[in-house]
Amino acid sequence: MFNDFLYSLRREKVPVGMGEWIALHQALDKGMIESLDDLYGLGRALLVHTEGHYDAYDVVFARLFQGVTDAALHDALKQWLETPVDFAGMTPEAFEQLTGMSLEELRKRFAETLAKQTERHDRGNRWIGTGGTSPYGSGGKNPAGIRVGQGGGRSAVQVAEERRFRNYRTDAVLDVRQFKQALKMLRNLSREGPEKLDLDETIDATCKDGGEISLEFRKDRKNTVRLMLLMDAGGSMAPYAQLVDRLFTAASEASHWKEFNHYFFHNVPYSRLYTDISRLESTMTERLFHDRHPDSKLIFVGDACMANWELMAAGGAISLYERNVTSGFEWLQKFKRHWPNTIWLNPEPERYWNHQTITAIGQVIPMFPLTLDGLREGLRLLRRGQVR
Repeated sequence: MFNDFLYSLRREKVPVGMGEWIALHQALDKGMIESLDDLYGLGRALLVHTEGHYDAYDVVFARLFQGVTDAALHDALKQWLETPVDFAGMTPEAFEQLTGMSLEELRKRFAETLAKQTERHDRGNRWIGTGGTSPYGSGGKNPAGIRVGQGGGRSAVQVAEERRFRNYRTDAVLDVRQFKQALKMLRNLSREGPEKLDLDETIDATCKDGGEISLEFRKDRKNTVRLMLLMDAGGSMAPYAQLVDRLFTAASEASHWKEFNHYFFHNVPYSRLYTDISRLESTMTERLFHDRHPDSKLIFVGDACMANWELMAAGGAISLYERNVTSGFEWLQKFKRHWPNTIWLNPEPERYWNHQTITAIGQVIPMFPLTLDGLREGLRLLRRGQVR
């Protein structure tokens, strides 16, 4: 059961290391896990590193422990550990005594207890409180009691099946905040501009020189990354317009770029790119090769899905101003040669990437899904330097 737990988590891409797995063993050995609820909570605390894997953990837990009772878990623990823990927490006689109380007797004792109680109690067996085995309160384990306040007592499997953390999955699409956090990966700080007095370094240098004043100057650290964002607009990209808007907003509002430029195209860049596609304001694509720095990092955003001739045929696509004499595929090759640090973000689910034009573009420009995981992977590639 427990080995399946480890390998199932890893299959769901939850990175459980041996250190975490040994820590769970130690918790079992110390008797800290006596029920499925304990295993669910402590297992998640020990085995899951980030909130992005909470949902995958819930999926595995619900699937693996569905139908497993605390008694079955206890048997598994007895097989695993040489000295089993006192799993039930109470004797069968005590449990039977709790269930044998009549409703009238419960109500009478509840009223008497409420009159005597003067403060809060938790995890007890007598007063009105939370947890514990008292027949009154909430969240406790008494099978025949009076609930006061919010509910509780659901099994760990029920909690896991509820999947309260499904919005934390890292393969989901992003919001503006997540885009901003991810784009910070492209920061590359270096010292530029006029030199300024570095007070800390001056003090250190003066101390090392025995009190002889030694002025130290240093340039400010600034981000040197230049980013170009080229976005597909219209047509089959309409369902993803809001998602691309979020990426554009995040990139535009980021203050750490040395230079940021954005352009729009339809399906694939041709001889013109749009600076404002709603007003059809455009610039010649060839100008970018002269005006933009060759060290710029370039991100294409689009579904890369179109008719084959729109990508491959010279003159096959007609712009609003002129017929193109160079195919879109050739333009992409020129972009990649001039700006080696180029990636393509595709909002289409990867299961649809077997289309001819998607495959062809992916052979020229590294393509990643427009999800949190995909964006991070692509940005890591850009940050390393030239993308091959």
